[in-house]
Amino acid sequence: MNKQKKVAVITMARNDEFFLGRWIKYYSEQFGQENLYIILDGLDQDSPKNAENVNIIKLEHHEMSRIAGDKYRITKLTDLAHELLKKYDLVIGCDCDEFLIVDPKTGKSLAQYLGEIKIKTSVSGIGLDVGQNLNTESELNQKKPILEQREYALLSTRYTKPVVINRPVNWGSGFHRIKGHNFHLDKNLYLLHFGAVDLEMLKTKARKRGADWLNHLERRGNGTINAVTTKYAHGETFIKLARIMQRIFRPIYALDKPGMLGIKWVVRVPTRFIKTRI
Repeated sequence: MNKQKKVAVITMARNDEFFLGRWIKYYSEQFGQENLYIILDGLDQDSPKNAENVNIIKLEHHEMSRIAGDKYRITKLTDLAHELLKKYDLVIGCDCDEFLIVDPKTGKSLAQYLGEIKIKTSVSGIGLDVGQNLNTESELNQKKPILEQREYALLSTRYTKPVVINRPVNWGSGFHRIKGHNFHLDKNLYLLHFGAVDLEMLKTKARKRGADWLNHLERRGNGTINAVTTKYAHGETFIKLARIMQRIFRPIYALDKPGMLGIKWVVRVPTRFIKTRI
């Protein structure tokens, strides 16, 4: 019998109460609150209401450009992961709107599954960028599970991230790659990204950022929402095809990232994923 591995989960957030609360709920059910570590970007940030036993680290907020901010955040998270790997077998690093799930058809929890598979430095789940279909899906009810209300996703190499590591390595910005290492895509793992699940939520964030952000969103829309609204939604076979392609192809500019030759497929999220209660 395989020994269950000791797993820590880390993220960094600022002004994102909705997703951070769900992040805590999901990952604490998998690994326990005491094994969650959240860096809050700003001493002005309140701890999430459901973070009773979560490890909270507050840092002073610094205004930076997007690129500089991304590098700053991943440096802080990488340093934290290195420290945690002194006492944990695995560290999962992801944004607070990202959820690593194991296919419910395995009949195993994420903790059980990660304890059983062999991991070579890192492991990735195929990226599903879940979006709102404006033709068929209404504004998100924030009190109900997301996957009960959203059924379409863009297959995205951007979210096929090496989020699970078992030794100290250096993530690139946004966890999109590990410097100097290939990625390993597992057949039963999925990384669900929920940043585009509701257009009104995106508009609210854009208003806080300024008029230019809101004008840009209203003029061009959101790429994921546009795709799931206008493109034909394929079945699960296309997820399997995408997984094969991402294992084979690499973008010329980044050989340590997955590629799909620029193909953008919209798929229906398998209904069995509703069991995750995200």
